[in-house]
Amino acid sequence: MNKAERQAALAKIINQKSISTQEELLSELKDAGIDATQATISRDIREMRVVKAQDGTGTVRYTLFRGDSESELERLGNSVREVGLSITRVEFMNIIKTIPSNGNLLAAILDTIDFPQVVGTLAGHDTIVVISPDVASAEWFNKQYKNNFIE
Repeated sequence: MNKAERQAALAKIINQKSISTQEELLSELKDAGIDATQATISRDIREMRVVKAQDGTGTVRYTLFRGDSESELERLGNSVREVGLSITRVEFMNIIKTIPSNGNLLAAILDTIDFPQVVGTLAGHDTIVVISPDVASAEWFNKQYKNNFIE
């Protein structure tokens, strides 16, 4: 089985079932007759932009991060309003607190936009560290965040 076929199977499983761990993904793939290693699944998850997010029932599960009809910047603004709780600037970094289980999703959106003022993000359950190249860039990001990325 080639990479495209494996990733298509992964997407189908993620869309149809509530999967919250890589072990569950590996098991589902095996049940579908697909042999893969944990390292391969990890790479697929990164490449496919799979993130963990809370579904309508409150369950944290894997989901495919999708760009839809709204622009990435609009999606970011909407996500900040929906899940962002606070932001604190510390020198050249910003620390964002989110509602539980949404740190990874918001960080994935930030990473997709690829702001020049953001070197990278580190995300956890409800916290994101946004690293900027300098203090001025961190100040810019903080201001944009507080304005929900709407000027």
